[in-house]
Amino acid sequence: MFQPIGLIWGIVTLIFGLLVIVYPKFLRYTVGIYLVIVGLWAIIPRLHF
Repeated sequence: MFQPIGLIWGIVTLIFGLLVIVYPKFLRYTVGIYLVIVGLWAIIPRLHF
């Protein structure tokens, strides 16, 4: 069940890694976006609407 999600995150990480190598200033935006996504992914399932 979780294997496709892991595959997607692996591909996304690889793409962002290549972009960081090409554009070093891109790292701060990549890390910021990643932290926001992971934070929301952790918080949203625990909210009870």
